[in-house]
Amino acid sequence: MNKVVNDFSITVGTVNGSGSSTANNTILRALFKMGIPVSGKNLFPSNIQGLPTWYTIRVNKDGFIARRDEQEVVVAMNANSFARDLASVSSGGAFFYADDIKQPITRTDVVVYPMPVKEIVRKDPNVPSDFRDLVGNMVYVGVLATILGIDIDKIQAALSFHFKGKQKPIDMNFNTVKAAAEWAKANLEKKDPFYLEPMNKTDGLIMADGNTAAAIGSIFGGVQFAAWYPITPASSLAESLNDYLPQLRKRDDGKHTYAVIQAEDELAAIGMAIGAGWSGLRAMTSTSGPGLSLMTEFSGLAYYAEVPIVVWDVQRIGPSTGLPTRTSQGDLTFVNFIGHGDTQQVILLPGDVNECFEFGWRAFDIAEHLQTPVFVLSDLDMGMNQWMSKPFQYPNTPMDRGKVLWEKDLEELKGNWARYLDKDGDGVPYRTLPGNKHPASAYFTRGTGHDEQARYTEEAPIWHRMMERLKKKYETAKKFVPAPVLYRMNGATAGIIAFGSTEAAVLEARHQLANEHNIKADFLRVRALPFGNEVGEFIKKYDQVFVVEMNRDGQLDQLLKIEYPEFATRFKSVAFGDGMPASAKWVREGILAKYEETSVKIKANGAKPASKSAKEAQTKKRIGAKARATSKSKSSKGKK
Repeated sequence: MNKVVNDFSITVGTVNGSGSSTANNTILRALFKMGIPVSGKNLFPSNIQGLPTWYTIRVNKDGFIARRDEQEVVVAMNANSFARDLASVSSGGAFFYADDIKQPITRTDVVVYPMPVKEIVRKDPNVPSDFRDLVGNMVYVGVLATILGIDIDKIQAALSFHFKGKQKPIDMNFNTVKAAAEWAKANLEKKDPFYLEPMNKTDGLIMADGNTAAAIGSIFGGVQFAAWYPITPASSLAESLNDYLPQLRKRDDGKHTYAVIQAEDELAAIGMAIGAGWSGLRAMTSTSGPGLSLMTEFSGLAYYAEVPIVVWDVQRIGPSTGLPTRTSQGDLTFVNFIGHGDTQQVILLPGDVNECFEFGWRAFDIAEHLQTPVFVLSDLDMGMNQWMSKPFQYPNTPMDRGKVLWEKDLEELKGNWARYLDKDGDGVPYRTLPGNKHPASAYFTRGTGHDEQARYTEEAPIWHRMMERLKKKYETAKKFVPAPVLYRMNGATAGIIAFGSTEAAVLEARHQLANEHNIKADFLRVRALPFGNEVGEFIKKYDQVFVVEMNRDGQLDQLLKIEYPEFATRFKSVAFGDGMPASAKWVREGILAKYEETSVKIKANGAKPASKSAKEAQTKKRIGAKARATSKSKSSKGKK
């Protein structure tokens, strides 16, 4: 039996609403405190309670923390998902289960560990009877600590963090952990190969979820007004504003300098935000796809009336209600063209928790500088799950309020200004804010046709002129949005483009492709729309550019083809959307399939490969043949 250290997945199957969140987060944080790179992903149903839920912890000594399809260690606490959980264990894996679940275990290729959950909890007189089911989850924490090697002191520290130092719940849960650990030492013989050992690869890092990071970033960016309506998976972003604003934004006299309002619906929420943004406040709202649909008309008002607001879209899978508790990157084209008529929106695309924080404050600067809505697209996986991150850095630049004219400015201009006049050639006009006492500061804001002086008009030439100016503003945005992040690889002959939370899966898949298939690719993670010049320069270098994203139709691929039609044949869409977070496996297999497809087409057409050398062509041919042979072998195995 080969020892496997710090390189496997742990999945816990429980019942939604059973209180397992505390136990799972305790394991996750204990491993993090042991210095082991980890990530935690919660797969929960959209009902309140009662249905199966799963929590997966990925540990990897090399720092690859994307979701894996394989599950080496599985804990079954739910009778209704017991058979499914048992079937999900990888061959050679370990299966832990509550021994009051009386169901057959037919597999002989896994190690089985029964756990007397109810018996251990009943023995502790300090656990009230109505808390036994909740505290019972701590039994598997203790058993895993003994069998896998989780530091018991780190578990106690994790519990202290979770319960914020409240000794009574800390002691009640930790006593159960210790009792279960002692029982496991006395009654279970370790037969599996999986071990957790201390490392130092989390030094200087923190753990956080993207929604909390976005809220804190927004506070650091000076948010003054937020309106929202509850929707999964965005609700915790607004809830985090309510958690942290009272601590961070209070004047010396005790008064608050902000307002957070739960509106009656999403339409009202964005309407309130637009009103606040028009008045000069840094204003925002947060929602997900269905809520964004309701916000569409008002977003068009903000675009045409040129009101700065920030909209966070924490994406879930659609269409319609879709799967409210599953992740996706399916709103990209919708947001890019949101609204009727001709619009193109400024979109920020954070790729990790740290960027959720950064874009939280940066979005306000961009919105006010350009006087336009800025949409930030996160997703459920990034927003609600726990990720390792660098500590958040306080913004080191002053707030960018954009082209605002105050009384002194208007006096110097002698009132000679116009609200929608482009004086600088960048498409961005000047504005005044309510409260400006200069008599020339006033203008009439409208979402209907208007000229440079904000006067109502339906004249076709004026309408055309105003729309062309807004288009120019979109070009100006390229200078202010975050540039892409480039990951190079020596000897790269192909390119990968992706965005958002797929980064972890792409980095791991790229490593596997290079080591196992000799396919080397540079990776460009796009962080904003409009695309900057870096994107076009990247595409020019490669005959094949694989576009990876979590949706069905390849929406980023579509937008790249619109923006760079001359390179359309180079793009190979690797799109997949089943609601699960991206895994290196489907990224790797998707790229391999497209790579083989390209090789087959070249051979069938009798044309020479478009690669830069004969050596590259031979490599492609060899990989294509290997992939076809593998595919043929798998196909024949599946036939009776």
